Amino acid sequence: MTMAKAAAAKKSKGVSKKDAYKVEGDKVVRTKPACPKCGPGVFMAVHKDRTSCGNCGYTEFNKKE
Repeated sequence: MTMAKAAAAKKSKGVSKKDAYKVEGDKVVRTKPACPKCGPGVFMAVHKDRTSCGNCGYTEFNKKE
């Protein structure tokens, strides 16, 4: 396999636009929280025990109940 084919075979990592937004009526609603340090243009990844920013590394842990 050549280098070009190997690079083309890799999948793109990142936020799917289908998962980041939801349409309600005539409004577009964000489904993931925005990073408080980076601003409203950067989404945070939602994990089962935390939310984290992929840009700056800011992390908020969920409270254990």
